[in-house]
Amino acid sequence: MRAVKAASGKKNARAKLFRIKVISMGDAGCGKSCLIKRYCEEKFISKYIPTIGVDYGVKPNKYNDYEVRVNLWDLAGGPDYAEVRNEFYKEAQGCVLVYDVTNRASFESLEGWLEESRKYGAENMVIFVAAAKTDQPVRKVFEKEGREWAQSKGFPFYEVSASSGAGVKALFTSLFARILATVPGIPEELTALAVQQANMARGEEA
Repeated sequence: MRAVKAASGKKNARAKLFRIKVISMGDAGCGKSCLIKRYCEEKFISKYIPTIGVDYGVKPNKYNDYEVRVNLWDLAGGPDYAEVRNEFYKEAQGCVLVYDVTNRASFESLEGWLEESRKYGAENMVIFVAAAKTDQPVRKVFEKEGREWAQSKGFPFYEVSASSGAGVKALFTSLFARILATVPGIPEELTALAVQQANMARGEEA
């Protein structure tokens, strides 16, 4: 009898574990890796270290008895890595589309990133736009312009700073909640818990 209970317990544990795939997109140097590191490790690396090809990490997120393991694929933004990153668009369920508010070219290239992702198999993924490096004193792209561009595409918009951490938790928790709401088979209770966590993160930023 004990063996049967143990097996049942393992089955229930597996049933409460879910995985989602999230990618980052944006020009080289716009701050994608720093945002991910700030969220996952709660620290900031000031020295710029370009991503070579693709970087990968797993971030476990607990929602009461549920665990969501987020597979984060940080795609290098340089043109030399196009053939490498193009293999990772397929089956992505969510995306952080990043530009640097101090670099107008990174903002103007956002449309190109959308085109590339669609060309190489990204379909129906949830996209959040992140305006990075908002702690910097000199801006080339102001909030109104970035927000209006995102809204024209139907994408949620967040201004964030990996240096200070401002907006980062709210960005990622809101993205995960939106993804879970779109994935078949996710329990309603889990989605509700994820939304609650995202609302709390946004409230802390207010």
